[in-house]
Amino acid sequence: MQDIMSTHSETVLSIYQQIVDRNPGENEFHQALYEVLETLSPVLEKQPEYAKNKIIERLCEPERQIIFRVPWEDDNGEIQINRGYRIGFNSALGPYKGGLRFHPSVKIGTMKFLAFEQTFKNALTGLPIGSGKGGSDFDPKGKSDNEVMRFCQSFMTALYRHLGENTDVPAGDIGVGSREIGYLFGQYKRITQRYESGVITGKSPQWGGTWIRHKATGYGAVFFCEEMVRAVHNEELKDKVAVVSGSGNVATYAMEKLRVIGAKVIACSDSSGVIIDRNGIDVDTVIHIKEVERARIKTYLDFHHDAEYIDGGNIWDIPCDIALPCATQNELQQADAITLAKNGCIAVCEGANMPSTPDAIKVFQQKGIAFGPGKAANAGGVASSALEMQHNATHGSGFEYSEERLHEIMNHIHRDCCDTAEEFGEPHNYVLGANIAGFRRVANAMLAFGII
Repeated sequence: MQDIMSTHSETVLSIYQQIVDRNPGENEFHQALYEVLETLSPVLEKQPEYAKNKIIERLCEPERQIIFRVPWEDDNGEIQINRGYRIGFNSALGPYKGGLRFHPSVKIGTMKFLAFEQTFKNALTGLPIGSGKGGSDFDPKGKSDNEVMRFCQSFMTALYRHLGENTDVPAGDIGVGSREIGYLFGQYKRITQRYESGVITGKSPQWGGTWIRHKATGYGAVFFCEEMVRAVHNEELKDKVAVVSGSGNVATYAMEKLRVIGAKVIACSDSSGVIIDRNGIDVDTVIHIKEVERARIKTYLDFHHDAEYIDGGNIWDIPCDIALPCATQNELQQADAITLAKNGCIAVCEGANMPSTPDAIKVFQQKGIAFGPGKAANAGGVASSALEMQHNATHGSGFEYSEERLHEIMNHIHRDCCDTAEEFGEPHNYVLGANIAGFRRVANAMLAFGII
């Protein structure tokens, strides 16, 4: 990484090294910084006021970091202790906005990487939202509903004073679905004695949510992929063979939308293994397994006997035209990218946050594989969350925030990335386009507000 960074301006290298030294051991955060900072030299040269006012240094330092204890009692009467986080990264464009992740891998570096990425993603939507992220090392897998409820209540009891419709608005992420959102909002309402539905998003449409939110990240990734494949390869997704890693909310609804537009998804996965169904993955079965039974993806075989399950398998070994990594960070590495290229893959579109390593991205770019980075491709979820905030603020109905509106936003993000990449002499470099387009929107607001 040091050798690659040294090919860029001394200014960017110096900033990067200062931030790494200030945040030791936070490898995911360092990776996210590197991926953005290596693309910003051209914009610093074109607009030197950013360097003069130390916008990058200020942008890379979170505005606030909250760490707290979360004690709760399990069903056996044993007291358990987890750690909670909430990072408010940047509020230049609006209140902090970003999800909560409940997973054993959560630590401060994870939260900072996600919140940093959220800064550019949220800016790309064109909507008035800042960036934040939070969560806990609590694992909801294998927990009873009552245990999840007690944990969520304790978590919100510690966090609620830092939230507000105009301050910080969390949502769901890995391990935080409609069940957890319900418990979190219920505790917020209980403590504050106020029905402030705009203080959290991802709610059920029956009590303040929008109808599109549940599907928005997966749908949005497919909308972006569709535009990207047209722009780069002049082809359609119809009749293309696709693989989608993961089987959670994002993966499930990406598969659903791919099926609707005529692509054939033949494989999906979870942390245990890979399901291959040459007839096409039955999305309704996956939804039933994950949202009703809350079981592992291997259960798919109970419903579709012709399918194949590979225990501990690698989904990127399966030949495909389109690959959507929708599981977790750094799941797609250099060797996987080489395999995808060798097998004829023409496009990779990230439904998760930073699922491709820097070395994998380099392979995609060298091989001419269209690559949509997560900060652009998976922005549909936070865009729909911002729409949910708007309709909560007006006490309106979520019906008007439709799939069509989501499609418009994703097309706008795609055009913005394309136009910016073209402006800086690298057509179809969506990494550069997304980073610079998002950066400039935040940076210009920060300049306008002075040194704060």
